[in-house]
Amino acid sequence: MKKLTLFAVALLCLGASASAQQRPAGPSFPDYTFTTVKAAPITPVKNQGSSGTCWSFSAISFLESEAIRLCGIKDESKYPDFSEFFVVGTSYKERAEKFVRVDGKLNFSVGSGCGDALDVVKNHGIVPNELVTGLNYGTPLPNQSELDAVLLGYVEAIAKARKPSVAWKRGFAAIVDEYFGKAPEKFVVDGKEYTAESYRDAMKINPDDYIELTSFTHHPFYTWFPLEVADNWRATLSYNVPIDELVAVLDNALENGYTACWGADVSHSGFNRQGLGILVDTQASTSTVGSDQERFVGRNPAAPAAPVLSNVVEAVPTQESRQAEFDDKTMTDDHGMHIFGIAKDQNGKKYYMVKNSWGVTGKYDGIWYCTEAFIRAQTLDITIHKSALTPALKKKLGVK
Repeated sequence: MKKLTLFAVALLCLGASASAQQRPAGPSFPDYTFTTVKAAPITPVKNQGSSGTCWSFSAISFLESEAIRLCGIKDESKYPDFSEFFVVGTSYKERAEKFVRVDGKLNFSVGSGCGDALDVVKNHGIVPNELVTGLNYGTPLPNQSELDAVLLGYVEAIAKARKPSVAWKRGFAAIVDEYFGKAPEKFVVDGKEYTAESYRDAMKINPDDYIELTSFTHHPFYTWFPLEVADNWRATLSYNVPIDELVAVLDNALENGYTACWGADVSHSGFNRQGLGILVDTQASTSTVGSDQERFVGRNPAAPAAPVLSNVVEAVPTQESRQAEFDDKTMTDDHGMHIFGIAKDQNGKKYYMVKNSWGVTGKYDGIWYCTEAFIRAQTLDITIHKSALTPALKKKLGVK
């Protein structure tokens, strides 16, 4: 997750430097009124703060919705609240071991993906958020700059050692546990005692039931491959399908009460502070920059000029344009979010409802509305329950 995005918190999600220059502001859009067509239950919006942990927040939100669905939970007060930082800390420990094994020839940062989170849950379970809040270092929201720097320096030193000591793994784990918190081996939820593994099982989450889909032409369609992004340090596999089929699977999932974990590029200017993701064709859209409105209302003098669009026209993404942008690094692994529903605007246009992890912010209180064109153009991958696959794809994969 390397590219500069529109928000400071997104910069941290991508692992970008705090001193990176501000990109030009994206366009402002007219007012929209949305009506929900179909939406699965979600847990409350959280805030990843100044941490590059969007991948864990999106994956945990996705698994919380899965637990609600699988366990048939109707009472919102009983919705689960899983720990993002149990996953982040466990991933960090396993990543450190691999980093040392390959002599430091591995991307080492807090960024990762949904496949990593599922591997952690598969091998180590899951715990309630109250047990590992990730906030042992005294700030109200995550702020990982200190920890990330300490851990990187630690593993770089160990990787250079001629013969690493037998103490380094314990030392690394102790640092992580001091910052994030350490989960007890056993804990009680609603009067029942669990381990992390038995709690995962009680929530009916089986990580083997989930499948990651992607859509690129540098590998054959209907084959598995590890998506070539730096944060895919585990080399987890994605199943490659045409973008039309990926969108059909996403629609099928949402229409049948499922949700999806979404890896995306949000550096496109149409992903903005208003809570919208629109694939703006800036050449065809009508702008009011320099208009009478701007003359009277003005704009932030510290920010580059941002066009106010009175007529929004979207670009038309294709399989070829997706590949070209992936190849030239225009589309990169920026951000993880949770797609949970479909809505329509006042003109009947379709949007996907997306839960973000930047807190209760923006016009829609932490929810973004993204057009189908934006999804088609900016999606790196989606993760869904295998039962949400279309019948045709189930047949190809041998899924019952």
